[in-house]
Amino acid sequence: MDSIQIAILSIVQGLTEFLPISSAAHLILFPRLAGWEDQGLTFDIATHLGSLFAVVAYFRRELAGMSRDWARSVRQRRRVGDSTLAWAVLLGTLPVGLAGLLFKGVVETELRAPLVIAVTTVLFAFLLWYADAAGRKNRAARDEHTLTARDICLIGCAQAIALIPGVSRSGITLTAGLLLGLSRSGAARFSFLLSIPVIVLACGLSVFDVVRQAQPVEWGALALAVLLSAVSAYLCIHYFLKLLERFGLFPYVLYRFVLGAVLFYLFAGA
Repeated sequence: MDSIQIAILSIVQGLTEFLPISSAAHLILFPRLAGWEDQGLTFDIATHLGSLFAVVAYFRRELAGMSRDWARSVRQRRRVGDSTLAWAVLLGTLPVGLAGLLFKGVVETELRAPLVIAVTTVLFAFLLWYADAAGRKNRAARDEHTLTARDICLIGCAQAIALIPGVSRSGITLTAGLLLGLSRSGAARFSFLLSIPVIVLACGLSVFDVVRQAQPVEWGALALAVLLSAVSAYLCIHYFLKLLERFGLFPYVLYRFVLGAVLFYLFAGA
């Protein structure tokens, strides 16, 4: 991979990881449309690590408080401060972790087809559109600190569906959160917090595959990928949250419709 390819793919991954448009779909499709060779699993891990650094850095204060209160809640066996939100993040990750272990092979082979991505891109655009419209009418919207056990279970199960490329992890968790009565910002913030253990799990599972590979590691290229992905992801989180209440989710719905139409045009007859 040359520097231009590394830069473009790293920035694309960083920008799309936390937008409801599916980073996995873009990392699969962009090399195909550009005529590049697949970037490989090691590169994907590097860009996801960059996204992980970005979300941890952005929510560092919240994470510090959640970690402290969670540890106290374990010792005292009761709710303490933000321990409920910390437990929500951990428990909400269980469904996608189990689904990843069970269906990893299918997701990485059969479900990476462009037409699968086209269908999921359009289908979940409709669902995101409906959820955003329902959220606008909800005058009693809640934030992420009011999640119930039922909310956590449903959002966690919805997140597991995002293993299918084109669904979008952030998109499906945002959709679920809005349909359950969370505000746009509350649903988005919980979605971002949920991404942390998911990225850790995904990278951890993939490391075993990388270790078995005999190919040499280009450390300089990977460092550049981590840096560019981290910077672009951090900026994405910042401006997404800043603009979400003002513009809503329709721009991303429209983007998904256009992307889906392009994919059907390019690959339906292939």
